[in-house]
Amino acid sequence: MSRGPAPDVGIITTGHDVADARLHKITAALQHRDLSVELWGLGEPEGGPAGAVVHAGPRGNLVQRLARTAVLPWRTKAKVVMTVDPDMIPVTRLVTTLRRRKMVADVHEDYTRLLADRAWAKGPAGLPARMIVRASSKLAAGADLTVVADSHLAPHEAKQRLVVQNFPYLPFLALTPPTGAPRAVYVGDLRASRGLFDMVETVAAAPEWSLDLVGPVAPSDRDELEVRINRADLAGRVRLHGRQPPADAWQLTQGAWASLAMLQPTPAFVEAMPSKIYEYLASGLPVLSTRLPRQTRVIEESGGGVLVDSVAEASETLRRWSADPGELEKLRDHALRWAAANLPATTPYDDLADAIVNLLKA
Repeated sequence: MSRGPAPDVGIITTGHDVADARLHKITAALQHRDLSVELWGLGEPEGGPAGAVVHAGPRGNLVQRLARTAVLPWRTKAKVVMTVDPDMIPVTRLVTTLRRRKMVADVHEDYTRLLADRAWAKGPAGLPARMIVRASSKLAAGADLTVVADSHLAPHEAKQRLVVQNFPYLPFLALTPPTGAPRAVYVGDLRASRGLFDMVETVAAAPEWSLDLVGPVAPSDRDELEVRINRADLAGRVRLHGRQPPADAWQLTQGAWASLAMLQPTPAFVEAMPSKIYEYLASGLPVLSTRLPRQTRVIEESGGGVLVDSVAEASETLRRWSADPGELEKLRDHALRWAAANLPATTPYDDLADAIVNLLKA
């Protein structure tokens, strides 16, 4: 541990990799305000944001996570402590109160609905997790600053509540025209409910296409995925890149022809607006998407993609695009025009950084 000056902001998490895109976006905005940042999380330190002091380690088991949850809020000496995990909110509230530090609680998902999408969280076994989520929501409202990723997320009333939507951080993106053979991309967490196998089967039925999957695969789906992509009809056409820092992730999309967003209508996703849709449009990547309500509105408004109801329809669309790239060029143009007109030059992350500056001044 360094004995130098206390950092301005300490971001602590026992559930997120230090390569997580939202952590990078928040850190970049804070650094643009000349604030020093330290980050405690999972993964490899080199995956963390440039310029931050990064402490990272392995995920470990549930007992180890619970131990870190109890200890980590005491370890950071930062003037403002920000947590992005619901289970860390109670201890962080206690520590920041005792030490007279400022606390920021970032509620960037609907955790109640997210638990409904996890088999392990159902029934009696999931009761502790559900209780923690309910208690954490109430405690988050009492933080010095409560950040939510969307207006519909709880808590709806707080001491100071700020909506920080997952809009693109443009310096991370890679805006390049399509090159080479037809190639689709997906950037984000990978699991069945996020359309993992639907994307794979879509490409399997469009033999001209390949697919780059950039993000971590859920352990429960990895074995099945490995078996599927190594079958003869897909061998060599689906590439797994794992979790990448956001700038590196978007570099992997350079030259791609299209993007995929095939989230399923689970309780966690039906009201969500994935940040990747905005990022795809801002990158000039035509979007092939399922018809979740908010995705549908943006894609129809932008004209930057096509909505599908089935894997068969998605595969047919890819085959049409490779046969007639002119349609893709029109979609790309619509995407870029919409992004330029509708995505703010000043992002919500800048608003968050300004709010934290004000906390430091208070």
